[in-house]
Amino acid sequence: MKFFFEKSSLLPTDEIETRKKELSTYLEKLTAVLESGTYEENESSICLPGDNKMTERVMQLLAEKGIEKLKYIIDVGIGGSNLGTKAVYDALYGYADTVEPERMPKILFFDTCDPEYVEKALHVIKKIQNKEELLITIISKSGGTTETIVNAEMVLSAFLQAGEEILERVVVTTDEDSPLWKTAVEKNITVLAIPKLVGGRYSVLSPVGLFPLAAAGVDIKEVQRGALAARELCVKNGDDENPALISSIFLSFFYKQGKNIHDLFVFHPEFESLGKWYRQLMGESIGKDGKGITPTVSVGSTDLHSVAQLYLGGPKDKTTCFLSTAVSKKIKMPEKLHFPLVKDIGGKKLSDIMGAIQEGVMATYYNQKIPAISVILDDVSAFSLGEFMQYKMIEIMLLGQLMGVNAFNQPHVELYKTETKKILSKTTL
Repeated sequence: MKFFFEKSSLLPTDEIETRKKELSTYLEKLTAVLESGTYEENESSICLPGDNKMTERVMQLLAEKGIEKLKYIIDVGIGGSNLGTKAVYDALYGYADTVEPERMPKILFFDTCDPEYVEKALHVIKKIQNKEELLITIISKSGGTTETIVNAEMVLSAFLQAGEEILERVVVTTDEDSPLWKTAVEKNITVLAIPKLVGGRYSVLSPVGLFPLAAAGVDIKEVQRGALAARELCVKNGDDENPALISSIFLSFFYKQGKNIHDLFVFHPEFESLGKWYRQLMGESIGKDGKGITPTVSVGSTDLHSVAQLYLGGPKDKTTCFLSTAVSKKIKMPEKLHFPLVKDIGGKKLSDIMGAIQEGVMATYYNQKIPAISVILDDVSAFSLGEFMQYKMIEIMLLGQLMGVNAFNQPHVELYKTETKKILSKTTL
């Protein structure tokens, strides 16, 4: 992973030096948390990539369940319980699911109670004849999330004809001793624990993400290895080589200048779900106490034809992080064109054309004095995804310190949950 900010960020050098000193004590705390190897602090998610016992438990459980005949993993969860998993899955496989119908296994995400979606998804899994072709993972940190429990019941009810045996293919991931944990244990359903102080949006490197991803064929040890590389760079490094440190200072500085929108502009369509994962991470971590940066996601080059005019000609209230990879694919344009209407494209690799578009966009942002940083991953791989996600999680922890907010709670999310349960209690059949 390469991180660029010197020219394009428009970030004053004295601001960097001042905030480095301000964050030095917190970086020392992160180092202490890391060295403890325990889950006793809010920041303890940084210990997940090196937790070998947790990894062994996940791999052992997969072996016990048997995945040789697996066709579908049903991932029932919402928010932090599924966005990280979906980010990695979509980047590696899911973005091409419609054009690779024969590739198995696939993950089906039940993250909405929308009846149209649920009905269609259930229609797919009802066709499964052999229970060994199916694995159901039900994920809720609190153990009582309305949408998750509703979808879990809908999925399980679709297999009532199989009797109680279908519960052998279910794995519940939740806080130990949560209501869902207790119910699962009573029904002899397999359980995996989320460390209590690891919040949902920081949990992708826990069994929340590792179990379904490993079942889908993702090399989770490579995800962890990438996260370990980012952790080493972002926790024990207090200089300009630390991307989490610099990008948190960048975001904080321009927030104070009135730029309260941050766009993750991805130049790979398969990274769109990664952007949505980051959207929750930033929105839920930083948006409180009357403060907050609104996260958005743009996909290049598609969104250059939808929102670029706004970004370039509209209010100067945004910062941007460009995300791309260094990989140059071999697929080329034909030498002889049927529509020779654009110069200098014949015979060129599509990745080179995309690269030219991205460079043009970044040059335009700089010329328009729109603050931007750039991250270039080595490739689209499990390692690179783990590296990027760990970097961003540490970035948000540091940003919370600079903005004076608790980056680990989400008190206002509970408000809608409470009101929903009140309404349901009054609803008649």
